[in-house]
Amino acid sequence: MRARGFGSLAAQAVVAVATLGLAGCANEPTRVQPGATAADTLQRLGAPTGRYPLTGGGERLQYSRMPAGFEVTDIDVDASGKVVSVTQVLSEARFGQDIKVDQWRQNDVVAFYGRPYEITRVSSFDGVVWNWRYKAVNERRMLYIYIDPTGVVRRYHTGDDLELDRIRD
Repeated sequence: MRARGFGSLAAQAVVAVATLGLAGCANEPTRVQPGATAADTLQRLGAPTGRYPLTGGGERLQYSRMPAGFEVTDIDVDASGKVVSVTQVLSEARFGQDIKVDQWRQNDVVAFYGRPYEITRVSSFDGVVWNWRYKAVNERRMLYIYIDPTGVVRRYHTGDDLELDRIRD
């Protein structure tokens, strides 16, 4: 009788773990498909970390895992309320085509990448440096965007995320 009860509990545990795994997938922003409705997306994922208007009457629903995570997913919805794109934007392959040096302003950066992990200053630049954590082939990396005192993006670069090393020392 005892073994039977254990088997029953083990089966329940397997079902619970499988259910949690499926629930985790349901809450994964990158699994939203173009064509889904904004209402279904919001019901499935919950409130976004940011909402930004798009030209043409659409809206960007942004799901950021900052400050502890490494991903920011932008879900663009058209004026009719349909998802038109789902993009994990913290990707080295995309930085060169996405970041508009000398064109983007501070609000453009936030609407694309969300709130930064950290805002710092360096002596070699008159302005602030916004930092985001991301992963490239499972390596922890940082994106640095330099914003001048007028709020204009002047440059960007990437580098290793050394914070874990600082914590260990």
